[in-house]
Amino acid sequence: MQLIKALSLRLLFGVVSLLIISFVTFIASAVAKGDPATYVAGEKATKEQYLRIRHQMGLDQPLMTRYGIYLENMAHGDFGTSYQGIHEPVADVLKRTVPMTAKIAFLAIGLASFMGITLGTLAAIRENRGLDRSILTVSTLGVTLPNFVLAPILVYIFAVKLDKLPVGWEVQLRGPEWMYLLLPVVVLSLRPTAMLTRLTRASMVETLRQEFIRTAIAKGVPPFRLITKYALRNAILPVVTTIGTTFGFLLTGSFVVERFFIMPGIGSKTIEAILSNDLPVIQGCVLATGAMFIGVNTVVDMMLPILDPRIREAQV
Repeated sequence: MQLIKALSLRLLFGVVSLLIISFVTFIASAVAKGDPATYVAGEKATKEQYLRIRHQMGLDQPLMTRYGIYLENMAHGDFGTSYQGIHEPVADVLKRTVPMTAKIAFLAIGLASFMGITLGTLAAIRENRGLDRSILTVSTLGVTLPNFVLAPILVYIFAVKLDKLPVGWEVQLRGPEWMYLLLPVVVLSLRPTAMLTRLTRASMVETLRQEFIRTAIAKGVPPFRLITKYALRNAILPVVTTIGTTFGFLLTGSFVVERFFIMPGIGSKTIEAILSNDLPVIQGCVLATGAMFIGVNTVVDMMLPILDPRIREAQV
């Protein structure tokens, strides 16, 4: 019961965090330069038309009243309407763009987690040897090499020179979808892979020096079982926590990656909305990004008691 209470409390904190994000984005949009009614009415609108549209949008009401209306509408799935183009509802924009960003981000964090934990474990086992130094060198390169530098290099190699992968996303895909996702996912996962590799190595090196590992070796525990069941299970806790926070880097990094590869995701849509000062779309995209980040970190918090009985006992 206490464990369920602790998990429920984390969910509550997630909701509160989302409310704070909504408040900050709403206030930032309210104090931003430009009048939303002017964007909707157009430059040639009469003063009467402008005032009518301003009243319809609720811009003549106090700020906190407008925020309350915004929360009420948001609770019913109404995030407003885009100022640009065909004035598409923001909810429809999110339904179209969020799945692509979520797909790229989850594939990237999955690849980064697998590669980071695997390489970090191998480096720790071969500490201060050739394999360890090679992995550390590559991981250092991964941390220092930004996405906007790596993306053109990989596109030049695999899309231009070798002609094995498409340059960017296309409206009509000419091949399997994985071919269009491969480069964006690899580019997006490189930095998290490097971070998780170094963290896993440090945690595994420290764990392998613990007394219980020596006891397990003395009892004749097979090497594979020793590494996976005893060492890695105890060393992976800080890594799992970092995976949750790293997901935030993936979401922000996806803005650059989606823009470069012309991916129809929330990152590229947010940049377009910022350039056109489309405030409702900006608000909706920021909220959707924040919700994904909070959701992943909540799942990570729920996983920790499962992985470590000590945390579960402490919560109980």
